[in-house]
Amino acid sequence: MKWHRTRRLGGALLALTAASGLLLTGCSGSSGGGKSATDSRYDGSRGDGSAPLPAPEGPRNSASEGEQDSRGIAPGPDYLSTFALDVDTASYGYARRTLADGRLPDPSTVRPEEFVNSFRQDYERPDGDGFTVTVDGARTEEKDWSLLRVGLATRAAEDSARRAPAALTFVIDISGSMAEPGRLDLAKKSLGVMTERLRDDDSVAVVTFSDEAETVLPMTRLGGNRGRIHDAVEGLSPTDSTNLAAGVGTGYQTAVEGLRRGATNRVVLVSDALANTGDTDADAILERIAEHRREHGITLFGVGVGSDYGDALMERLADRGDGHTVYVSDEEEGRKVFCDELPRNIDLTARDAKAQVAFDPGTVAEFALVGYDNRRVADDDFRDDRVDGGEVGPGHTVTALYAVRTRPGADGHLATATVRWLDPDTRSPHEESGDLETGDLEESVWSADRGLAVTATAAYFADALRSAGLRGSGLPGAPGLGELAERADDLAARTEDEEVRGLARAIRTADRLD
Repeated sequence: MKWHRTRRLGGALLALTAASGLLLTGCSGSSGGGKSATDSRYDGSRGDGSAPLPAPEGPRNSASEGEQDSRGIAPGPDYLSTFALDVDTASYGYARRTLADGRLPDPSTVRPEEFVNSFRQDYERPDGDGFTVTVDGARTEEKDWSLLRVGLATRAAEDSARRAPAALTFVIDISGSMAEPGRLDLAKKSLGVMTERLRDDDSVAVVTFSDEAETVLPMTRLGGNRGRIHDAVEGLSPTDSTNLAAGVGTGYQTAVEGLRRGATNRVVLVSDALANTGDTDADAILERIAEHRREHGITLFGVGVGSDYGDALMERLADRGDGHTVYVSDEEEGRKVFCDELPRNIDLTARDAKAQVAFDPGTVAEFALVGYDNRRVADDDFRDDRVDGGEVGPGHTVTALYAVRTRPGADGHLATATVRWLDPDTRSPHEESGDLETGDLEESVWSADRGLAVTATAAYFADALRSAGLRGSGLPGAPGLGELAERADDLAARTEDEEVRGLARAIRTADRLD
């Protein structure tokens, strides 16, 4: 297999252009974000058949070169990789919806870490707040190349009765595009079920937006008022354009007015994120979200819906609001998100969480982090707690996958992974680490345990989707989509796992469409 360098564009210029146009067009595209201090590019032939690009010469500081594609290989002597934690899963959900509609997803909407993090992992969990760190890996069919997995887990989600009360402001898109089946109707059903699951001491507010925004229900305790909340939700109907800026602004204003001390205050944005009217300055909206997060601790949970979906904008909003995004395409997923995931995300166990992996130069020749393109953090900022990280709640797992080439005959220590986070209440810093030795590598990713094999399959699938039209690209040992589907089928049969069966179906659909 030949490794090639993917196209490098002016990341800073692209991010600036996207910021000014996202709200106007509602188009999905690569989102801007953090900086990588490690990654360069593969060496080999470009997908357009032109001459090979030169190999990278020494380490590059991409903080001055703009955001880079995650498939770059980090050259020596830089053996550190640092990123902010992210528990988003929307990219995988939206890709499955797009494939079900008979289309391949736009490569710019495919984020491998969100594919990987969509699957349950059985990592050991800590007793209290913070994380456990699991590091494992397996060899691929490409000589000297392995896939290394870093798994982070928070404590199990507590019984709903033991968590802090919640103050949730639902900001619901009722624009004309939300009339499509599987958008507003799905949101209404899901919210109706969730209203019955929340506690009496929880509070809910409802804000709607189309060409303008309106507070339909101010912050209201559920105890004795469930009927009012049901009426507010049932009365929602689609109207005109999508003024996302008005919706976000009014939503946060309503959340501030109903702020509850000692509670978890969160804005829940339900939208297809296809903004087409009102303030089109994305950065102004993002700064407004960040301001409320800093001043009042209000976090954002983004729920994407619809066959056409402003994926890039929703992700940027959630990142700036210290939250995360999911995508919902049917009633079953809606119940899962609103009745299982949202209650789990009411609480926080870690703020500004970052991970740093240190590879041993004696055993590792080169490596690449798969995904997390807009969550990269400069290595020197790992212990700078002023630098934003990710917010993680109970019951979560976070997985990062690396492609690693070991030196021929190497034996010994491979890597140490460290996670750093701030206590959600005291903001005191904590760290936890885990190690991996060459002797601990499984012989094959396909015969490895369920979690590692699923992680590899999901990552290979994402890489294939985002490599559309780039011949010869891919992770080490990457099979074609047809073979990958067979591998996924075998894995589903071995584990009797419905999640993996769904992954296998999605891979087969992509193979057929490709």
